[in-house]
Amino acid sequence: MNKKVTIYEVAKRAEVAISTVSRVLNGSENVSKATKEKVEKAIDELNFRPQVNARKLASKEPQMLAIAVPSFTTPYFNEVLKGVKDEIKKMDLDIIMYNTGSKQPEEAVQNFFDRGTADAVILLSIDVSDKVHQLIQATQTPAVLVNAQHPSYNYFMLNDYQGGYLAGEHLVKQGFEKLGMITSVIDSRASQQRLKGFTDALKNYKMPVDKSLFMSGDSTKHGGFTEESGFEAIYKFDKQGKFPDAIFCSNDTQAVGAIYALSKLGMKVPDDIAIMGYDNIKLSKYLELTTIDQKMYTIGVQATKRLAEIITKPDDELYQTTINPVLVQRGSTENKKAK
Repeated sequence: MNKKVTIYEVAKRAEVAISTVSRVLNGSENVSKATKEKVEKAIDELNFRPQVNARKLASKEPQMLAIAVPSFTTPYFNEVLKGVKDEIKKMDLDIIMYNTGSKQPEEAVQNFFDRGTADAVILLSIDVSDKVHQLIQATQTPAVLVNAQHPSYNYFMLNDYQGGYLAGEHLVKQGFEKLGMITSVIDSRASQQRLKGFTDALKNYKMPVDKSLFMSGDSTKHGGFTEESGFEAIYKFDKQGKFPDAIFCSNDTQAVGAIYALSKLGMKVPDDIAIMGYDNIKLSKYLELTTIDQKMYTIGVQATKRLAEIITKPDDELYQTTINPVLVQRGSTENKKAK
């Protein structure tokens, strides 16, 4: 019954800010006696029980780490999770995982913190809006962001623009002239930045940007970053009767679907069309797929290390960095016609 009572209801009943309730729960001296009494009265009336992390944090001893992630099934997120899990083994930490799914960030984070089981959290690809920021601050939970940024938190941001630019630059230097891209059907910061970086590279090298050579699939699963989306996009190119010489896919899983679709149409990679991906998932090596490496596993390891540090030393300076991706060249973008 008590699980439904949240810190927000306490704040509303006491007619104070959420942060004030949080300070009372954590024994802060920066609360007047009268205000403290109002909050304590509301807590008693609602039979509110503080979240587990609010009690544990007082000891400064790491116990339970949580990672909130939009999906457990995509290779990109799996690589980050591998890094987290491998690093956890070296520490006095347990881990729980929470799938935010398709929920809005505010709803996902609210549900996550209502569980009250984590001492610290990694938020993976979850943008921190003002509402999300308030939620984190209300519970005073140490947090590290991956592929998101906010001035109040430690974060590891991914430079998707540079990744897109590297892809465009590589295909131009390989000698391809008709360059296209398989984009995601749903706009996101990552997809927008990769697209912008790619088109800027083409413009800087005086190459035409033909919008008919930019295609997305119809599948909305995982925002269109799927094998189905890559497969569908290739058939759209076929329907219009116009293909690029080389295609940059928004991620490696799209590229897998694209390569399969081309094989069904009797076309070979790279002989007929070059294909390039993004993420450098494990499978890309065995497909000889040229791709952009975001160092996902390493980021998972580093984010976990940083989180362990800030649990024990919460007053440390924030560590905020942007991870620059690198090009991994393989056989899928070899231009045999240019030789």
